[in-house]
Amino acid sequence: MPLVVWPTAIAMWGPGDATTRHAHHAMHLVLCRTGTLAIRAPGMKAAEQAAGVLVAPDAPHALDARGTDVLILFVEPESHDGERLMAALDGPMRLFDSARRDTLLAHLPASAPLGHEAVGQWMERTLESLSGTPETPRRIHPRVRKLLRHLRAEPAPEDTSLEALAQLVGLSPSRLMHVFSESLGVPLRPYLLWLRLQRASGAIAAGRTLGEAAHAAGFSDAAHLTRTFRRMFGTTPSSLQRRGPDMQAQARSRATR
Repeated sequence: MPLVVWPTAIAMWGPGDATTRHAHHAMHLVLCRTGTLAIRAPGMKAAEQAAGVLVAPDAPHALDARGTDVLILFVEPESHDGERLMAALDGPMRLFDSARRDTLLAHLPASAPLGHEAVGQWMERTLESLSGTPETPRRIHPRVRKLLRHLRAEPAPEDTSLEALAQLVGLSPSRLMHVFSESLGVPLRPYLLWLRLQRASGAIAAGRTLGEAAHAAGFSDAAHLTRTFRRMFGTTPSSLQRRGPDMQAQARSRATR
């Protein structure tokens, strides 16, 4: 089974890479352990250099972190941590200079290989350090909470059609689409795609082939997974495979509120 399935936070680390412009439904923190990365986003006249960046959910961006080692943290925006991170943003992204990056990485070994325990502790400290206080906590409809528990269950649900999901939570399809978007700030279908990509990423990190990861996440085949992965993340799933033992994954299992 994948190392990471439906966590509220995922951390990955290893050699940096370059991505094309993309957007995904997660808070996205990237920190270079040394050096800087280049960021492009709408509204920028040219790429900007920074030691790290925190990106809001669904915000288009492209990164070039080649030649560096990076720590990458994804946080579900509907989670308690995601809401607190959102409160620390006053725009689509926040750039970090080297001094702030060094503060955030102070508890990690500077040169030794990173382990799961060390990164798990870093996740806790980093989320606490970066978090703000939401002005108005998001209210998630109870039927949507029930649906989220179902979608994150193991094994993955086979039928994720709108009709099946609406019947599961006792709502009409149109009402489900309305309360889902109202609760999470994103329509149901894009959110389902995000969850499938999380599952596929976890399977790849666990050492499965692209075909096995595609099947586990509900994609028709490896080519379908690759096309979708590139559109959402700006790179291919094989980039995770190329990193081999240098890329690990750590999940933190706090429940979504």
